[in-house]
Amino acid sequence: MRSLSLALCALLIVAVPVTDAKALELSRDQERRLEGGEVVVVDELPPGGLVVKGSQGGTGLSLVHASPETVWQVLVNYAHHPGIYPRVVRAQVLKSDPEHALVRYVIGVGPFSFGFHVDNYLDEGRRRIVWRLAQEQPNDLFRDGWGYWQIDLRPIGVLLTYGMVARTVLPAFLTRHAERDGLVATLKAVRERAERAL
Repeated sequence: MRSLSLALCALLIVAVPVTDAKALELSRDQERRLEGGEVVVVDELPPGGLVVKGSQGGTGLSLVHASPETVWQVLVNYAHHPGIYPRVVRAQVLKSDPEHALVRYVIGVGPFSFGFHVDNYLDEGRRRIVWRLAQEQPNDLFRDGWGYWQIDLRPIGVLLTYGMVARTVLPAFLTRHAERDGLVATLKAVRERAERAL
């Protein structure tokens, strides 16, 4: 059951334009950990929806030793998202233009697979992607979800931020730690791909 909950919550990926998340204030210890290569997760939920009982998530940050453009290309290469998001086995772009992409994801848990749809709103100039679960589409297991990606230039590489909130049909106690695990795994995977592309 832990695999299922991790797959469900950690994945909510990449959707309606939402208010910008406020800049996160990091402690000296958190900055030190980032510089040491850790992914730092904070209990900060991104704006963009109604947080109700059962909503879980957070915000993860990682330093990536790559250019903003390289990191951006990893994020918008939706067909290659399997391997970035835990348990995603397929990603199909259904609609796309320079400012929006509707993507259907399929996650696999053992012999079972579950689909869901995500609207991604792109602002390449600000290096930001805001995403939301596409409510008008069929979404197995998910009730709601939203978040964002933000790329900020640092002296060496970029600071990559991934914030997400998820609500599934599963009881919250089954998915309580899955979001944090998923944030860390996803940020590490994006970082690895971007740094490998150099």
